Amino acid sequence: MTAIAAAAPARARRIGVSRRQWVGLLYVLPAVALVTVFFVIPLGMTAWMSLNNWPLMGEHSFIGLDNYVAILRDTRFWNALRFTAYYTVIVTIAIFAVAFPLAIFIERPRPLTNLYRTAFFMPAVVGFASASLLWSWLLNVDSGLFSPAAFDLGLTGKKVNLLATFQPAFWSIIAMVVWKVAGFTMIILMTGLQSIPQDLQEAAVIDGAGPFARFSAITLPLMRRTLALALILSVAGSILAFDQFYIILRGGPRNQTLTAVYWIFNQSFVSFKLGYGAALSMVLLVILVALSLIQLWLLRKPEGLD
Repeated sequence: MTAIAAAAPARARRIGVSRRQWVGLLYVLPAVALVTVFFVIPLGMTAWMSLNNWPLMGEHSFIGLDNYVAILRDTRFWNALRFTAYYTVIVTIAIFAVAFPLAIFIERPRPLTNLYRTAFFMPAVVGFASASLLWSWLLNVDSGLFSPAAFDLGLTGKKVNLLATFQPAFWSIIAMVVWKVAGFTMIILMTGLQSIPQDLQEAAVIDGAGPFARFSAITLPLMRRTLALALILSVAGSILAFDQFYIILRGGPRNQTLTAVYWIFNQSFVSFKLGYGAALSMVLLVILVALSLIQLWLLRKPEGLD
């Protein structure tokens, strides 16, 4: 009887834990279902399509790794990937160069702070397609704003088509993306700045540390996780860039602004080689995952830093 009485509470605890586990499972079940339906299943289908010759119309046929072998010979894809990497580096540096000072500026309460925060963040609300259409009009050589305004103000001798050559077109896209994304990155960085204990900053000031010393010794180390999040979002979004190059430039001038996603779109929905497009997508996914892991490793929390 004593043994039975002693085992009863343990059995009750196991039953209680089991019930809590089932309740927890029910809570996460909708999220699991969404991830399964909209990510896991499509990912599996894409992986299967990449192993097939899959035309838009007609029967598909299994070809194994032939699509991946063809990628090795696809110079247009590697050129697009090279341009995408170049664009990613430039636009990420530009976004952080604008977003970080803005985050520092709006972190502390001051007159009109809420107005500044709203104004800086507002472009992030606009969709990329809508923003691209807006800038496509602004950059128009005849009916836009920038080129006619520069001509009317006497800054240029004639109306200049900013989209006719690579450098002006590329930097116009950079300006559009920074205008669109910097406000979102600013909010992320602002939350990281606000999470830093004010006592540390005040103690550093008392010890005679200047603004740069405080920024390098306190602000940056304590913002590693925030910086990692903002950096991963920026890099992933830049590698997947499509809307602005498709709507504004159509890959021009002379196919110099073809991104990796643009080339995948071209192969899948212009040439109708869905299997090959799926293989390109899988390669890009592996690159994205690898880059994200590298960034997390580089910005990992140092040992002993709380």
